[in-house]
Amino acid sequence: MDHEHQMSHWSPAETARNSMELEEFDKSENEKKYQMSGSRSHFDVEVTPISAEPSIHKVEVTGDRPWRRTPITLRERLRYFTWAWYTLTMSTGGLALLIFAQPFQFPGLRGIGMAVYVINLILFAAVTSCMLLRFFLHRGTFAASLTHEREGFFFPTFWLSIATLITSTQRYVIPDNDTNLLWAIQLAYWAYALMTFLLAIGQYSFVFAAHSFGLQTMMPTWILPIFPIMLTGTIASVIAETQPDISAIPIVISGLACQGLGLSVSFMMYAHMVGRLMQSGLPNREHRPGLFMCVGPPAFTALALIGMANGLPDDFDFDTNGTIDVAFIRAMAIIIAGFLWALSLWWFFIAVIAVIASPPQYFHLGWWAMVFPNTGFTLATITLANEFESEGVKIFATVMSVGILIAYSFVIQAHVRAVLTKDILFPGRDEDVNDH
Repeated sequence: MDHEHQMSHWSPAETARNSMELEEFDKSENEKKYQMSGSRSHFDVEVTPISAEPSIHKVEVTGDRPWRRTPITLRERLRYFTWAWYTLTMSTGGLALLIFAQPFQFPGLRGIGMAVYVINLILFAAVTSCMLLRFFLHRGTFAASLTHEREGFFFPTFWLSIATLITSTQRYVIPDNDTNLLWAIQLAYWAYALMTFLLAIGQYSFVFAAHSFGLQTMMPTWILPIFPIMLTGTIASVIAETQPDISAIPIVISGLACQGLGLSVSFMMYAHMVGRLMQSGLPNREHRPGLFMCVGPPAFTALALIGMANGLPDDFDFDTNGTIDVAFIRAMAIIIAGFLWALSLWWFFIAVIAVIASPPQYFHLGWWAMVFPNTGFTLATITLANEFESEGVKIFATVMSVGILIAYSFVIQAHVRAVLTKDILFPGRDEDVNDH
């Protein structure tokens, strides 16, 4: 018997009272249905992947994860192989650098680091091959990926991977006395600096002209286009100390300028990020690991400042009268690095609390933000420990390094599992759709 037939036999008072009870009952039932659906707000809408042609597979969004049972070819899955996959290679490259920089070395550790470096080369080649296959098999996806309002922001991760390859190659492959290889790494540095400078100008210019974002949609990925040019300073800090004096000084000066540009733009983005958090609260739980990206800029700047100061010739005298000599510059670099390290620490705990408060349920490639920026944070800690010659800080940095290794292991297993269970590389599941 329906509600209307029941109400025809009630008095006015009973009708009012029982109507309220029925409304509460209906509301309770709807809430139960919503909870049973898994509360997957960003999966409850039909999405269309970027492509020159629409997908032939219908995206179902109801039931108990039906995409695991949906047949889809490898060719079709490659359609959803996005630029965000380079977060894997930039994180692996960062791990190789972290192993090299450990304050407490033991026999075989550098060999492990070399193995990670080689694995990263293989991963980079594999990811690049899959990206090329995607663009070849699915015409139109190259331009669409670069201009997409979400995936486009992950294009800089390709250049971040290049940065880790250059720096780790310097650490593991280039001997200090090989003139030809030193010239080769210097050429790679200048080429990288030029390309990432053009990227920083070009991508932001396109975003300003082609897209319109509200403050409430602000995500840490907006920082990514300026990240590669910022790592120019990090590369300079690694290679300058091995270069001849005549080459080291231009490298340090250009690296300082690029690092300053990257940090300055990041600070402007921080203002938007804090405003977004104040106005709209934390991001969707699935994307909260991305908050760790905010840890990176001050951490890598702290690392770069000390490295570039140490890369200057010992007889360097800026004003030729001894007022601003290399000792003064190195002291200022340590002081500024300490200030910036504290900012990274603040962002780190903001991100940790946000993730713990509402952990993500499904894997996204943005999870790699828990590794790469925090690797820079750990490297900065190691560098400060070495400058202060503090055994306690070195031990603390070693503990942080173990934490990075645990985070990397956790994310890589989740990454592999997501590929096997079709949580990624599937229609509506990757960075080629907007879901936040």
